[in-house]
Amino acid sequence: MDSQSHKMLPDLDQVWQWLAEVPDPEIPVITLTDLGIIRDVRLEDDTLVVAVTPTYSGCPATSIINLDIETALRARGIEKLRLERRLSPPWTSDWLSAEGREKLRAYGIAPPVDGTAADGVIAGRIARLTGSGNLVIACPFCGSNHTERLSQFGSTPCKASYRCKDCLEPFDYFKCI
Repeated sequence: MDSQSHKMLPDLDQVWQWLAEVPDPEIPVITLTDLGIIRDVRLEDDTLVVAVTPTYSGCPATSIINLDIETALRARGIEKLRLERRLSPPWTSDWLSAEGREKLRAYGIAPPVDGTAADGVIAGRIARLTGSGNLVIACPFCGSNHTERLSQFGSTPCKASYRCKDCLEPFDYFKCI
């Protein structure tokens, strides 16, 4: 390969840092890497390949996410780029980083709870799916567990609407599992 006819290939750690600056289009307080949807970054010959797993197959933000990734990387001089949609394994809120969970809470969105922590504990999820567990959502504003679900559907398909019975504030719960 003639080094004068080809740009230098990017360092993959640097690419991960660039991607860590791309906000989620629906919840801009967290990044795509906080969300855990960037599954792989690799070089295939002289092409940068970024594998992305949508939070769910019908996510309306998928096209915008891909455009935002492409825009961010091209702005950094990446010319040969391929985005790869990776559906297996399916995304889980286990992939949401601890930092991302805290950013959601600080923003006023209750992060996934009860077995969906980034450490991969699944006992709570099994209890929920079998109907033997009660999901308690803490208010992101006052921390009270005295909350109620107003609607299974919130401001986006991946959120549910809740209200705190103590501070009376409405809030979203990030419900994806």
